[in-house]
Amino acid sequence: MKGPAVPGEFAYRKVYRYLEALIEQGSGVGPCKLPSLRALSRRLRVSLATVQSAYNLLEEEGRVQCLPRSGYYAQVAAKAQAAPMYPQSPLPVQPLLERALLGHERRMARQRASSVAPREMLGDSRLRNALAERYTRSSSQYWRAEDVQLAPDVQALLETVLAGLALQGGTVLVQSPCCWQVLRAFARAGMRVLEVPADSRGNPDLRALARLLGGEPVCMLVMPSCLGMPQGRLVSPHYQQQLGQLLDQHAVWLLENDLDSEHCYSGPPHTRLRDWVDPRWLLVLGAFEAAVGAEAPYAYVLGHDAALAKAFAERAFRLAPLRLQALALMLGKRQIEMQLVQLRTDLHRRTQYLVRALELQFGQRVALQMPQGGRMLWVRFRQPLEWDCIVAALAGSALHALPGWQFSLQGRYQQYLALVWLGDQPGDLQQAVERLAQALEPRCGRPAGVSR
Repeated sequence: MKGPAVPGEFAYRKVYRYLEALIEQGSGVGPCKLPSLRALSRRLRVSLATVQSAYNLLEEEGRVQCLPRSGYYAQVAAKAQAAPMYPQSPLPVQPLLERALLGHERRMARQRASSVAPREMLGDSRLRNALAERYTRSSSQYWRAEDVQLAPDVQALLETVLAGLALQGGTVLVQSPCCWQVLRAFARAGMRVLEVPADSRGNPDLRALARLLGGEPVCMLVMPSCLGMPQGRLVSPHYQQQLGQLLDQHAVWLLENDLDSEHCYSGPPHTRLRDWVDPRWLLVLGAFEAAVGAEAPYAYVLGHDAALAKAFAERAFRLAPLRLQALALMLGKRQIEMQLVQLRTDLHRRTQYLVRALELQFGQRVALQMPQGGRMLWVRFRQPLEWDCIVAALAGSALHALPGWQFSLQGRYQQYLALVWLGDQPGDLQQAVERLAQALEPRCGRPAGVSR
């Protein structure tokens, strides 16, 4: 039953392949119960967070369902009937942070607990305290530990937020294009999603936004904290202030997307959207994965409404307590912030290389702008895009592509790709860009008359 080893493969991918084998060997057509997080953690000698990441991936593919207080189940026939998997944005490897995280966790595991409190409570409370301190700006803009809620990933967190605030099935406004993780969560919750078009500067059109807020039963607005992705454009403080004034006229929840703010190339700006809005209607969405790596998939939300705390308490997510404590320790020691300085430099350098390679290869056949942050480059191609050909062309390379349509629920951006380069050698990048150019030729670069 052991699958083929993949050099350098993340631990959660190995657990994922192990679970695939368990699903495939199941018999019958009814639901197949899978091992619990703790049982699989002990069996494979990996952390709870690693097992959780593997299960999250299977859930996203539609092959596994988590039933609260019951466990994980898979339909034996689910593989053939699974919903199409969305390509996921690759993350830069952070070996220093991942080693620090695992090192803290091992040291704490060797220490005897000095408190009678359960480890789960210690890890949860310490991380929530650390996040509350990190987001507190002043005596008038502060957060408490009870305002912070944790979840295994962004998908599970948003589903719990929508259920806790009784927003499921309601109408939500999003900046377009929008983060694919957020869009997927809204789609699964049955939300009616309205996409706000951009103005000439790339910001959501305030006039269109005002019309929608005044004429539609909107319950939530999703906007970036300071960096609009996938374009990688910084949102000006003047625009944030105007948006805050508009929201003062409407009783709607603001979900501030803070997932990519740490990736601003010049460092996060001093002002965020949250500085201009009523805190009673504010929710701040964040996660650790983009900064720390795949071993820290946890997401969090900050909000003052008591219904949030109740919803997360009832959901009772089982998170790895030692990993939560390790993350809290890294926040307290500012290890994450110090490493982010180097990460921003690396992302900026890679994006500059990618921009130059694309301009040399495609010239006027592409439209792009150098972003101000993020790990993606948002590119509009002037020729038709065949996604299967693009995937085949870039397989095995450090150049990754996400289809533009993934950033919209209304079929937009068919001519766009979000490109991510995680390599270090410009020569390898040039070869990958050349293969991409061949894949974009008619019929995947094959001569006319040759069948697929």
